[in-house]
Amino acid sequence: MELNWNDGGRFASGFVGLTGDCVVRAIAIATGINYRDIYSEIGKASEKSPRNGVATTVASQFLTARQWQYTSGRKASFTADSLPRGIVIVHLASDKSRRHGHFCTVIDHVIHDTWNASDDDEFTVAGFWTCDDANAKLASGAGASPGHGSTVGGDNRGENQEQVLTQKEFDKILHRLRSLDNTANNRASTDGEKRNALRMMQNLMLRHNLSREDITEKDNVDHVSFTKIACPVNGSRALAWEKALANYLTAEIFPMTWWYFSTKGHRTLFWFYGPFKDVQNCIALFKELLLTIAASAHLQYGGYTRGSGASYAEGYVRGLPKHQSGSGESGLGESDSGQSDQSSESKATAQSETALIQARMLAVKNAALQWLKIECGIELTTTRRAGRNQRDPAAEAKGKQHGAKHEVAPPSGPKRITFQG
Repeated sequence: MELNWNDGGRFASGFVGLTGDCVVRAIAIATGINYRDIYSEIGKASEKSPRNGVATTVASQFLTARQWQYTSGRKASFTADSLPRGIVIVHLASDKSRRHGHFCTVIDHVIHDTWNASDDDEFTVAGFWTCDDANAKLASGAGASPGHGSTVGGDNRGENQEQVLTQKEFDKILHRLRSLDNTANNRASTDGEKRNALRMMQNLMLRHNLSREDITEKDNVDHVSFTKIACPVNGSRALAWEKALANYLTAEIFPMTWWYFSTKGHRTLFWFYGPFKDVQNCIALFKELLLTIAASAHLQYGGYTRGSGASYAEGYVRGLPKHQSGSGESGLGESDSGQSDQSSESKATAQSETALIQARMLAVKNAALQWLKIECGIELTTTRRAGRNQRDPAAEAKGKQHGAKHEVAPPSGPKRITFQG
């Protein structure tokens, strides 16, 4: 099934931070109810913040009270064939972990969520909710429009005047909490001011069912729209050159994305995760390069999975141009002291900018890993395997020569490849 990235209106409601809010998000998308209102009501029913998960019984009570009907999924595969058309809130169970399940909304067999759980065979359908009134409104185009929360590249759900006023009041509360937090952490504040700020913060957060993570912003990473998307390739074992290609793209072209791989049946899934747009562009370029290298190896050596064809493909990836590393040459000849001072200043500025970029990338990477763990229940481990014993140096050199003739566009340019010669 296809994915339409949607956070259910979380960001538009003023919430920040990484969170496992799939229940609130799914209900907001399906019902059209304001994310903030669902967050508050479910939080009161749970007697805790919904940001780290909600008991299925609490979600069921919330939906049943609004005329949503539950149907057992009988642990069917999470595919379009196992679900009816219209608006469906799906409860997915994990075969690998009893503690990790997932809620998402599917509208006419399109997943509205921050990631596509149908790409992974870990999940089965435990059950789903449907509502005749919601589907009737969807069919007629009347009422609120489900699925139109905060989407990447799209408009937010329309709000009536009452919702706008309520949101303004909520924004004032968030602003007040952040001001109190700044006072409590300001070295210039007196001990009394700090204690008073912390006391007022605690009272406000308890009254509005908020946690510290809901108001904390770090390096603007909390505003990043994370996702993970799978790119399937043939074969149950990832080839060395395919992994090298994924490394190349995430290191040289899309440094804000990262990857891992898993198997699904007789196919290998290369998962790319990070900011939504970067992941989309990275996968498009990954697919294009896979096809180009595999086709070239097949024409040259009759294949690309072993022997000379695999060596050619490995060399091809090694030969691709490096964008992040640079040449390392100064290009400076004789200069007077003024030019030398100017070049030193420029060099220092460049180093400072590089350090800031590296710090930003590290912050995004750490946030992406946290997002994988909190939202998807995934903790990555690094494994190493011995490489192929049989290599063809001539084929590898030829592949490296051909790879060096490719121009791979950086993120700011068109994500296309041209072959020279």
